[in-house]
Amino acid sequence: MAQYIYATTARCCCSSARAHPAIPLQAPAPAPSPSRSPLRWRSAMGASDRLAVAAAKPRHAAPCAATVLGEPLPASDDHGLVHPSPHFAAQALVSSPQQYLEMYQRSIDDPAGFWSEIAETFYWKQKWSPEEVCTENLDVTKGPIKIEWFKGGKTNICHNAVDRYVEAGDGAKIAMYWEGNEPDQDGKLTYSELLGKVCQLANYLKSVGVEKGEAVVIYLPMLMELPIAMLACARIGAVHSVVFAGFSADAIAQRIIDCKPKVVITCNAVKRGLKLIALKDIVDASLVESAKNDVTVGICLTYENHLAMKKEDTQWIAGRDVWWEDVVPNFPTRCDVEWVDAEDPLFLLYTSGSTGKPKGVLHTTGGYMVYAATTFKHAFDYKPTDIYWCTADCGWITGHSYVTYGPLLNGATVLVYEGAPNYPDPGRCWDIVDKYGVTIFYTAPTLIRSLMRDGSVYVDRYSRKSLRVLGSVGEPINPTAWRWFYNVVGDSRCPITPLPGAWPQKPGSATFPFFGVQPVIVDEKGREMPGECSGYLCIKKSWPGAFRTLYGDKDRYETTYFKPFSGYYFSGDGCRRDKDGYHWLTGRVDDVINVSGHRIGTAEVESALVSHPKCAEAAVVGIDHEVKGQGIYAFVTLVDGVPYSDDLRKSLIMAVRSQIGAFAAPDKIHWAPGLPKTRSGKIMRRILRKIASRQLDELGDTSTLADPGVVDQLISLSDS
Repeated sequence: MAQYIYATTARCCCSSARAHPAIPLQAPAPAPSPSRSPLRWRSAMGASDRLAVAAAKPRHAAPCAATVLGEPLPASDDHGLVHPSPHFAAQALVSSPQQYLEMYQRSIDDPAGFWSEIAETFYWKQKWSPEEVCTENLDVTKGPIKIEWFKGGKTNICHNAVDRYVEAGDGAKIAMYWEGNEPDQDGKLTYSELLGKVCQLANYLKSVGVEKGEAVVIYLPMLMELPIAMLACARIGAVHSVVFAGFSADAIAQRIIDCKPKVVITCNAVKRGLKLIALKDIVDASLVESAKNDVTVGICLTYENHLAMKKEDTQWIAGRDVWWEDVVPNFPTRCDVEWVDAEDPLFLLYTSGSTGKPKGVLHTTGGYMVYAATTFKHAFDYKPTDIYWCTADCGWITGHSYVTYGPLLNGATVLVYEGAPNYPDPGRCWDIVDKYGVTIFYTAPTLIRSLMRDGSVYVDRYSRKSLRVLGSVGEPINPTAWRWFYNVVGDSRCPITPLPGAWPQKPGSATFPFFGVQPVIVDEKGREMPGECSGYLCIKKSWPGAFRTLYGDKDRYETTYFKPFSGYYFSGDGCRRDKDGYHWLTGRVDDVINVSGHRIGTAEVESALVSHPKCAEAAVVGIDHEVKGQGIYAFVTLVDGVPYSDDLRKSLIMAVRSQIGAFAAPDKIHWAPGLPKTRSGKIMRRILRKIASRQLDELGDTSTLADPGVVDQLISLSDS
């Protein structure tokens, strides 16, 4: 959730924020009841540039920030300060602390006016009522939770992301570049070409009976057909549910059973590096499983990814399976738009469901559209000439908001990359940056740490002179990785989001709130704590991009996010605010280890370990301890060429003791040649917990890992 509260989408403006279902991230839905019916239900942001001028004089101090941003910050801060260059700040959309404060304060004092001015820059078939810009109740003691923005307004996000730019005369602008698994594989689409392909698929879906409010499951790799499929669903008012193309057949089946789609869209196969993944076979198995639960899908639309697998090598079920290339190109390149209410569903996004049935986070159309576009524009200081690359997969919320919708709603040129970031070598990312002239590069701390481990030699081979803004998303980024990203990748000249021109940055900090977001830090009794403090991160008011419910489980939605602290949305994260008002995410509350009464965030321990010059990456989990209640178990990946030794193990433990305290010292350092990660880079901590506790017969499904073999390596090193 931090991704959205801090400046890349809603948590306090955050470069280091990790994604969370609440805002609007993926959250996990229970098994459906047998009776569950199928799911039914001008310049992009020019006005926001004028908000600073129109902002009313603040009537009171802005939460978290106003007391610190108006004054010079001390250069002696423990983490140091990184200032944007005067040249960058001068051209930035938000170019000073004062401008930020004026815009932020207005967004808090007059949220209806602030967001309405931005919303009016989009096309609405019918405008919302001025009295109903926002309706909300975040207090479970006062009735059901309710969040609505722009209700009654009629719009369509596909029209605003594509048609609007074609109609404005920008149809020849490149909308998407595509880079394949191999360096010589590439492609591109203009906005006009994109519109034609979206309309053809939309017309096909309508022809097979997909109607407004019905679900379509999309299980595709990072081909251009993935955002095309998302936009086609949105165009006709269907609700897309993108499933990360690394999930197992059982995981797909759970999602199919829950949302009961008429159509599943996939491709026959994909190559990631040297590894071939037969996606169609996985879908086939999932459809067999869903049929056992009385959920039958009539059509499996399959794209032939001929660079990975030929048609003749693809398993096929006649009558159900349809080749994309055989039908979609035959449909017209024009398709009428389905105008939907701002509060009509746009998409469902499920969590991995590693601890139970997946839960489907439901996002609606109008507020999400306005918020995704606004955060993209300001968090990345977007300019019309930018070439933008986000390495996230569209199977996660970051890919929804910052590969597809946010960029296209701003008329941006987006790069979509199908392959692995270290194939054929760890310099692939920078080769791509130079090839396309990428100006904005947005990735995850996990990938940054992985590339850092390989050293700067692969970075230095390439110019990277086109880069001007960097971004980090998905989890807290430790200061060491932040500095490497800034100094090595960005040549100490590219600011890292959020709001890159607005204020000095502290490496690893989530900084200050994005417009319209009111974060508070509360103690265990729900009392707000001012000034320098640590506690639970909550939000006082709704914002347009907040997710509305968990599909089919409103009780779970309220219990998880609103009952822990009545009157607040609970992010699920721990947070520390320093003496200067900067926010630091300390990790998920469920990633807290209770050692002899000390609540220790795993992210804090990991950051201390990675600060050691010989540590490339670390992952920390809790284990049972007969004396302390819980102990700290650390999996540590060393810099290439550094040998394991007891002296190094002691040195790593001392690094934690010196930075945090003796109470946080790891009880066990487990050498890790690699960590179990999904292909998107997410560390599977569930597997690490099982290895640490020696529950090796409960490892579960490891098929979604980028390298399943790393699990056996870790097990073999358990006693070393």
